[in-house]
Amino acid sequence: MANTYNVTEFIFLGLSPNQEVQTVCFVLFLLLYTAIVLGNLLIVLTVMTSRSLGSPLYFFLSCLSFVEICYSSTSAPKLISDLLAERKAISLWGCMTQIFFIHFFGGTEMFLLTVMAYDRYVAICKPLNYTTIMNRQVCAILVGAAWVGGFVHSFAQILLIFHLPFCGPNVIDHYFCDLLPLLKLACSDTFLLGLLMVANGGTLSVVSFVVLLISYVVILVHLRSRSSEGRRKALSTCGSHITVVSLFFGPCIFIYLRPSTTLSVDKMVAVFYTVITPLLNPVIYSLRNAEMKKAVKRLWIRTMNLDEK
Repeated sequence: MANTYNVTEFIFLGLSPNQEVQTVCFVLFLLLYTAIVLGNLLIVLTVMTSRSLGSPLYFFLSCLSFVEICYSSTSAPKLISDLLAERKAISLWGCMTQIFFIHFFGGTEMFLLTVMAYDRYVAICKPLNYTTIMNRQVCAILVGAAWVGGFVHSFAQILLIFHLPFCGPNVIDHYFCDLLPLLKLACSDTFLLGLLMVANGGTLSVVSFVVLLISYVVILVHLRSRSSEGRRKALSTCGSHITVVSLFFGPCIFIYLRPSTTLSVDKMVAVFYTVITPLLNPVIYSLRNAEMKKAVKRLWIRTMNLDEK
């Protein structure tokens, strides 16, 4: 390690060099991150305390909200603090740790969205066997598999970059540590590593996205035989899932399917999948789901009653 790493820290350029812009961004991202944590935490608490939300759908939704909190927390707090700092630095080990957890939680979210699509497929296409197929043990195993899949994905990514030599420039044109910006700073040929990272990250994103699209196409075809009310309810739920899937996978595919290439718009795209998508998830699932809205209202009323006592 000591022989291959002469660089002990990296410097972020951040979102903008303009101090006024940074101040505005500080207030904006502080509000956004607060909303992410509170919104997703509200979903977790609502599902945990509401008896009416005991189906696998809401169990998976609460797990997704927890992952969203963790995922945004890998980059947003550092971004917010750096917006007020003159020197935006991160240690070498801090950078490696950030990369690991970004891809760990990001990979877990990919697999969890796939699990949620499978849950909707079983619920709509095999309704009579739904409770048998998606029992508690199966749900726990699927969520556990999503976490394991995220860990394996992240471990493979960090293993590729861990032994890269960094012996020269240490300025990263980004607001958090990620694979492609670091490849540009390595003092060795990284073309093959770039292809391997695309095979791991980019291909995983594309394959997962295609599988999800196919599953929803099958669901939509199956819905033709349902009543109008059944179609409306199923389409509402699937519409929420498809929206979240598109918002998350689109930017990820754009970023990680390009070997060893960075673009000027990458930072803005990264803001979308690290901040905007985790913010929109609770909004999309809450506003489009009548049961969730009712459960949130009941939780709010119970909380207010406790405060009055």
